Amino acid sequence: MRCRTLTFLTALVLALGAAGPAMAATKPWYSDGPGGRILLGGKWLFRGDPSDGGLAAGWAAQTDTTGWTHTTVPNAWNAGDDSDASMAGGVGWYRRDFSVPSKPGGADWIVRFESVNYRATVFLNGVQIGQHEAASIAFEIRLTHLRRGVNQLVVRVDSRRDRTSLPPGPRGGWWNYGGILREVYLRPVRQLDISELLTRTVSNNELLVRATLSNLDAHLRRGTVYVRVRGVTTRLGSVAVPGRGSRSLSQLIRVRGARLWAPRRPALFEVTATAAANGRRVATYAVHTGLRRLAVRRNGRMTMNGLRLNLRGAALHEQTPAHGAALTPADHAREIALLRGLGATVTRSHYPLSEDFLERADRAGITVWEEIPVYQLSESALRDPAVRQKGLDYLAAAIKRDQNHPSVIAWSIGNELPATPGRGQRAYIRDAVALAHRLDPTRPVALAIAGYPTKNYISAYAPLDALGINDYFGWYPGPIGQIVNRAALGQFLDRVHANYARKALFITEFGAEANRAGPLEEKGTYDFQKEFMRFHLATYGKRHWLNGSIAWTLQDFKVRPAWTGGNPLPDSPWLRKGLVDQNGNKKPAYAPTRLTYLRAKPLVKAG
Repeated sequence: MRCRTLTFLTALVLALGAAGPAMAATKPWYSDGPGGRILLGGKWLFRGDPSDGGLAAGWAAQTDTTGWTHTTVPNAWNAGDDSDASMAGGVGWYRRDFSVPSKPGGADWIVRFESVNYRATVFLNGVQIGQHEAASIAFEIRLTHLRRGVNQLVVRVDSRRDRTSLPPGPRGGWWNYGGILREVYLRPVRQLDISELLTRTVSNNELLVRATLSNLDAHLRRGTVYVRVRGVTTRLGSVAVPGRGSRSLSQLIRVRGARLWAPRRPALFEVTATAAANGRRVATYAVHTGLRRLAVRRNGRMTMNGLRLNLRGAALHEQTPAHGAALTPADHAREIALLRGLGATVTRSHYPLSEDFLERADRAGITVWEEIPVYQLSESALRDPAVRQKGLDYLAAAIKRDQNHPSVIAWSIGNELPATPGRGQRAYIRDAVALAHRLDPTRPVALAIAGYPTKNYISAYAPLDALGINDYFGWYPGPIGQIVNRAALGQFLDRVHANYARKALFITEFGAEANRAGPLEEKGTYDFQKEFMRFHLATYGKRHWLNGSIAWTLQDFKVRPAWTGGNPLPDSPWLRKGLVDQNGNKKPAYAPTRLTYLRAKPLVKAG
């Protein structure tokens, strides 16, 4: 039911004068989410633990600072260390002394970590309060038994990975940067918490809005939720929330005068939710979203707003020479600028990108193939129900975190799993697709696969809506040399299309290493990369049923010691397939690739 427009603040105002050691009223790095968040920046302490003796030595409860050194968070403790031991991982400890803000009075407090690699054990005043496994996804822990004076938040980080980790260790995936890799927040909860706010496009002018109220204590509480969309306030309703429970309220809301979001033509508007209890406002939540409709047609064409996708772009890793994987907002802005300069309309990573990056992608009109790091897991690992559950839990967390971003166009459940799926992979694909469809029926569910021509139709892929093809024809030899000849690429792609005619097909990787000048025929030269990109993009351009192509990669990054990447003169541990080197210098392949990308209209008339 609509009600008259109300005027209210969209965020809680916190007085931080008594915030305690090194607390500062610093704005969050990203705008969406619960109101009242405080960036827990300032001075942190760090202590390396190479012998893993910190637990036994009582570091979690240590009150003095002996043995600790000053640092800042985000932080990758091994940035710049290219040794085998650095890649293998280790244990490090972080500590932040703080006093609880005096306002809002009577609030419970939650600490939110945006990313810790890889396992985190969290202590408050010497008492363990929580654990979490997996990087690149946020987790929250309620802070219980807070003191009036100074409190000590301590995090033990273990970056060692094994075959069941995501991605698997000890040498799988990309460079293993240990630490608190993204920012940390405190946020208050008074009586009721808006723990989730969903905005989902239903039509060109209609939005489903769902707010979830959570009750942290044991007493039944009643809450009323209002949402404000483009200046119009609607009462979602009132609900009784049981102790330690959650309840949701939802409504279809007509959005008047909003332009549709599209690549290169982004259009965002703010949705704010306010919860009231006992006549007092107790919680707020803000989202900046956009109206846009996705569909996969029976002929495999993926559409947005009724027009066919025709995306071009480049993948990336969150990494800089100075910060490792502990990026800053300035680093995110630079990545977006590089993508826009390239003419990119899509990007991809092997893990969920930061909230700050995704908000920038929303504003820049760059779509995102979002993937979780179920990366090159073996069939024996996938047969383990506990490992599959890790993947499902990660997928659910990614969808919950990123479902409001109009830039996100697909949920990819993994990358390059065994080319012949066994029962473990089959079970994982089946369960992951069902989970994603249940949580978000509006986006396709995808899997990125290695492109090998010996593989015919694979029935395990039947539940998927989309497939990403990782194409290295003419670069890697592949099993028994089957992708040495680049001339076989077109025939291979046509066969994939015939086998999966109803699935949305993307090229999710293609690229060649380039780290030196030299002849065009020599792998690893700039001219070889330039010709490689030209040939592959021309091949894709003849196949209008492809929905997009994503170069691997935007910028050079570290992989692991002794990395060659198929380059006869490698530069370990760097992957040199970037169109830009690690310092931002554009390689010769950049300019012609940019010209091709700028000519490609991201949305074209559906055929």
